[in-house]
Amino acid sequence: MSATAAPRRILIVDDDAALLRLLSLRLQKEGFTVTEAASGEEALGKLAASLPDLVITDMRMGGMDGLALFEAVNRRHPALPVIILTAHGNIPDAVLATRKGVFSYLTKPFEARALMIEVERALELAAPPGEGEEDWRLGIVTRSPVLERVLAEARMVARSDAAVLISGESGTGKELLARAIHEASGRRDAPFVAINCGAIPEALLESELFGHVKGSFTGALRDHKGLFQSADGGTLFLDEIGDMPLALQVKLLRVLQEREVRPVGSTQAVKVNVRVISATHRELRAETTAGRFREDLYYRLNVVGLVLPPLAARREDIPLLATHFLALLAARYGKATGTFAPEAMQRLVAGAWKGNVRELQNVVEKCVALCPTPMIPAALVERAMEGPMDDMASFDEARRAFELEYLTQLLRVTSGNVTQAARLAKRNRSDFYSLLGRHQLDPASFK
Repeated sequence: MSATAAPRRILIVDDDAALLRLLSLRLQKEGFTVTEAASGEEALGKLAASLPDLVITDMRMGGMDGLALFEAVNRRHPALPVIILTAHGNIPDAVLATRKGVFSYLTKPFEARALMIEVERALELAAPPGEGEEDWRLGIVTRSPVLERVLAEARMVARSDAAVLISGESGTGKELLARAIHEASGRRDAPFVAINCGAIPEALLESELFGHVKGSFTGALRDHKGLFQSADGGTLFLDEIGDMPLALQVKLLRVLQEREVRPVGSTQAVKVNVRVISATHRELRAETTAGRFREDLYYRLNVVGLVLPPLAARREDIPLLATHFLALLAARYGKATGTFAPEAMQRLVAGAWKGNVRELQNVVEKCVALCPTPMIPAALVERAMEGPMDDMASFDEARRAFELEYLTQLLRVTSGNVTQAARLAKRNRSDFYSLLGRHQLDPASFK
């Protein structure tokens, strides 16, 4: 590992305490940050608290075995590599696991060097370009495993030129993610050009995208290059692609197939080298069924699909985002405002946030602009939110199937403070500890 890079994080899982400890010491000696789990169930609780860079698990364990653990991990975090350790007699199971997507397996007993080769290989595959540089995220703030999973997939797809379709509600940060993908790609030194396909009249959109030549229509007083040519060598971001008129969808499909544009009024095509990232708040599969979006274009744009979760689905990020926006906006306004009162933060966490991150930023900005004191009170937050707030569900209101997700959210919101978490869940401390034990969640992992 590089001496300047942050230590890579590895989760190891084994129900043999002695082997678990030995493996942990070996990896720590090599400079890795190691988290231990004595069962598959405990490992899932650890993953909910913090996402590692690699999982190493024994195949045969009581309860959930290594293959079942891999399948659970792969459903939640498909970009997370998993190495399985197996006894010689279980090699057929390990081979089956690799066919299902396990990164590799090691047969016990194995040499320390053999382990390190596989670990380094897995981490190299999972590492983004420019490892150690966090500025590629461009201010995307999260501790949500759901969003971390999206970011991990974004970092991997950034290495290729595959077309990416980003879906999500308005205000979830689709353009910011598109810029982050560009920043993590080999095109980072070339232009990133963005256009909102729903904000420009159809008559002008073709010219904006493909360009025009002088005299091609009334008002075309000079040649215009168009955004595809402006983005040559870089990335073109087509926001709200679902709003593009059908007639232009045909022309866009041709450009993507031929990798060349023909400006309006010109008989000459111009070659372009552009990576296309598009975004929509619509359900494009439904739009294709309804005949409002071309199916062939959908498949061209959706080589890799990324879905940004709404803010209400990652409430653990609200304190982080609110604090982040507060610092930025207080500096911009030259205000001494530095924190939210505890009750004010509770109001923010409980908000409906139909406008997602954009709405949260707007509320924080109102609070900064209007607050005369260093601490923002709850009353000002309520005023800035301008509407009824949804109460965060108590534990009894949550469905049993979502117990783990619910408890994890509480621990993240309170940074592992069991007293506060129990109060939000409307449970007494002893009962709450029993619930945590049922899901093998360690509050210390959330601090």
